[in-house]
Amino acid sequence: MRLIDRLLRWLEVPINLLLWIGLLAGFAMMVHVGIDVTGRTFFNRPFMGTTEIVANVYMVAIAFLPWAWIEQRNNHIVAGMFERIGGPRFNFWLGALVKVCSLAFIALFTWHAGVRAVQQTSAGEVVEAAGGFIWVWPSRWLLPIAGASMGLHMALRLVADLAGPKPR
Repeated sequence: MRLIDRLLRWLEVPINLLLWIGLLAGFAMMVHVGIDVTGRTFFNRPFMGTTEIVANVYMVAIAFLPWAWIEQRNNHIVAGMFERIGGPRFNFWLGALVKVCSLAFIALFTWHAGVRAVQQTSAGEVVEAAGGFIWVWPSRWLLPIAGASMGLHMALRLVADLAGPKPR
C-alpha cells in the first residue's frame, strides 16, 4: 500500500507538468490569436497559419493534457446520480465499477491514439496553410501521453481503493 501511495505522489509531478503545459498552450493561443486579429485589423496582414495551429496544436493540448489532473482530484467521471441510492458500501463498489469501466475506455483510447500517432509521425502529417505547410504530427502524441497519465493514475488509485479499508 505504501508503494502505491509513493507512486501516486511521484505521479503528481508529471501530472502537474501536463496541466501547466495545457495552461501555457491556452495562453499561447490567446497571444497567437491576438497577434492575428491585430495584424488583420490594423495592418491588413493576418498571421499565417493561425487557424491551423489553434485547431491542431493549442486546442489539443488544452483539451487533453489536464485529464490526469482532473482525475487526480476525482472530478472526472462519477456516477453521482446513483450515489443517493445506497450507503457508503454501495458507493464504494459503484466508484470501483466506474473506475474499471473508465479505465477500460481510457486504455482503448490511449492505444488507438498511440497507433494513430505512430502512423501520423511516420507519414509526417502536415496541414496546408496559406503560407505553406505546418507540421502537426507532434501534437498527435499529446493524446496518448494524456491518456496514459490519466489511466496510470486511475489504475493506481483503483488498486489503492481496493487494497485499502472498505466501508461497511
